[in-house]
Amino acid sequence: MFSQNQVRGQIVDKENQPVSFANVVLLNAKDSVSVIKGMISEDDGSFLFEEIENRPYVLKISFLGFADYIKRFEVEGNTNLGKIELQETSNSLDEVTVKARKPKIERKIDRISFNVENSVISSLNTYEILKRTPGVIVSQGELLVKNRPATVYINDRKVYLSTAELEQLLSGLSGENVKSVEVITTPPARYEAEGSGAILNIVMSKNPSIGYKGSVNASNTVAVLPKYSLGTSQYYKTNNLNAFASYNFNANNIYKNDESNVTYFEPDGSENSTWLGDFERDTKNYAHSLNTILDFTLSEKSSLSLSANLNFTPKNDSDLNGQTDIYSASGSLDSLFTTDSRLENEAKNMLFNADFSTSLGENGAKLSAQVNYIRYDKDQDQDLNTTYFYGNGDEIRNNIIMTRAMQNSDIYTGQVDITTNMGSLPVETGIKYAGITSNSALDFYNNTFALQVDELSDALDYDENIYAAYFSTSKELGKWSLKAGLRGEYTDISGISAQNGLVNDQDYFQLFPTFYAMRSLGEESSISLEYNRRIERPRFQSLNPFQYYINENNVKEGNPALVPGIANKVLFNYSYKGALFFDLYWDRVDHSPSVLSFQDNQNQLLRTVNDNLDYTQQFSLDITYANFVTNWYYLYGYLSGFYMENQIYARESAAETYTIDTFSAFLNVGNYFYFGGDGTFSGNVNTYFLPNILAGSYKYENPQFGLDLGLRKTFMNNKISVSINAEDILRTMNIPMQSQYLNQDNGFYAISETRRITFGVRYNFGNFRLNDNNRAINADEETRLKERQVLD
Repeated sequence: MFSQNQVRGQIVDKENQPVSFANVVLLNAKDSVSVIKGMISEDDGSFLFEEIENRPYVLKISFLGFADYIKRFEVEGNTNLGKIELQETSNSLDEVTVKARKPKIERKIDRISFNVENSVISSLNTYEILKRTPGVIVSQGELLVKNRPATVYINDRKVYLSTAELEQLLSGLSGENVKSVEVITTPPARYEAEGSGAILNIVMSKNPSIGYKGSVNASNTVAVLPKYSLGTSQYYKTNNLNAFASYNFNANNIYKNDESNVTYFEPDGSENSTWLGDFERDTKNYAHSLNTILDFTLSEKSSLSLSANLNFTPKNDSDLNGQTDIYSASGSLDSLFTTDSRLENEAKNMLFNADFSTSLGENGAKLSAQVNYIRYDKDQDQDLNTTYFYGNGDEIRNNIIMTRAMQNSDIYTGQVDITTNMGSLPVETGIKYAGITSNSALDFYNNTFALQVDELSDALDYDENIYAAYFSTSKELGKWSLKAGLRGEYTDISGISAQNGLVNDQDYFQLFPTFYAMRSLGEESSISLEYNRRIERPRFQSLNPFQYYINENNVKEGNPALVPGIANKVLFNYSYKGALFFDLYWDRVDHSPSVLSFQDNQNQLLRTVNDNLDYTQQFSLDITYANFVTNWYYLYGYLSGFYMENQIYARESAAETYTIDTFSAFLNVGNYFYFGGDGTFSGNVNTYFLPNILAGSYKYENPQFGLDLGLRKTFMNNKISVSINAEDILRTMNIPMQSQYLNQDNGFYAISETRRITFGVRYNFGNFRLNDNNRAINADEETRLKERQVLD
């Protein structure tokens, strides 16, 4: 009979203050190495292990700044270890050494945790850390995990921003405040069902002690054009109050060069003409971010958190200059046109959050309630001047168009979650409501005649309501660990266009089950099986039927008729010694919202549109190795071999659908070094190799390779840290992409500033060893503001 014993205790320091977020591990007493169970201590320093068998164990507790606590004990019924006092280490160099040697990769039943605290990459900003997280691929500006778009969370709260705005926000968050990044490939029921890919959950540090600290930081990035960032954070804690505020300013000059090609065809399939484009874009971007948090301890059982996350981009202006040469089927220059464009963007994103939690009874039950309000405003103006010439250089005509676009979105969310025990089963359950209202408009002007073109202007009013409930539980049965959950969501959508009337009217109810089973094969290996079903909803900006022009014959536009995709995934895993992992999996998304390019051969127009795929699926085998080779060298290796298949609706071709596929692999090797023995000097060498991948209907023309180097040094007992990071040293990350099927043949080569060197410095003052309560508070619906990356 499986014993239903509990092992509990509380971790404190020498001043009897609780130590939260300490690593607490139960080890097998036979070897003092094999992990039975592990957890992180709660805010009050407490920990609780449930369903523990009667036998000897070793308890190990570790936390930065304290010596490891190791104790052998025996369980014979419920065991209370009482207060456990951690002893501070004798000097700061020892603190660094202990932390630097903490394993970077931790495998749990439903996620992998990449621990970055105090590592060489912690000197980078949070976005750069995400790019270096094991298994993450960056394709066309989008973060992919297992070849699917990842959803970003911060402290279990979803981030709702466009691709560019997400990068902006995370670039303003110092990596020094990041504890770990969790890669959740099969999200459990408590997470939103939205998203076909994995979740990247950024776990920010939290504070166990009383005191004040602050920091200032600055960085300078050297690339084609310079980039700067400045920031400061202030933190103060008493027994009942945590107060945190941070401000970051980013000034970026961004250069990008794009080469494009389109071959247009006659109805009989013969070649009509080839258009070769080359344009440059210079962008000046200023962004301010302010993050404030007030945590109140109301009683021993209850706490309240109030927070605001404000992001302002008063200037994001681009100058685009390009030329397109048009060649006849015989190869002679027929004509050309030049394009001068001015694009001005201004945006603000404000999130306000209130979070209440309280303990219920003596069985560890906990109730939490959260409300969020998000306000998102964006204005975009574009002036486009195009001049056409004959092949001999004589001018044909000049045309000027202007567009004025805006979007205002309000998002309201509320949720209640309960964790408790039903007999021997731990249970998580909760309900949630999300209400979304988005109003957007586009005015199109032909400036040659200073007239608004009504048929190309439009306004869209979009409303969405989501009602959700979930239930999950887990069970330990001897060598088996089981976890299962079910989430139900009802969605009601209405989209009304001023030009076309009702363009989106949907209401549906969907169930999203998740299941995990893990079995120990001994003290060194285990196997597991995972399944989940999720939904992939279109981004708000994808639904806007508006147009953005690269030139008069190359346009991007939204699609208010998009429908959500439904994703299914099955994964089998084998783990050996907690260092070697094998993942074999299949996933499929029906009607996945995507970005596709279609060439209109008759009108010689290239349209990049938001559209639903018929389906996308993949089969993959992933191998991961992560371990210390020596006490100063940590090696991470990731190899993924996969087959990908996209079936698209061939909108401009005779065939109804067309299947595009590829066999490929992704290799990532990370080498992390700790020099000198005291951990104050560290470095890393990372390499990436990706021969091919599908992006809608596009494939790589050449393999992609990346090489990054980094060094970090701390001085004055960690008061000052300096770093240097070099990215894409060989400048091989930019890859030409081509879409070629039936009567479609177009491609592009986006050459952005991937090769760059970043110099960073950070100065800590006050009681700087405190881990603050800094966290970006983001509601789940905010990522729907994210815009899928397309050629721009």
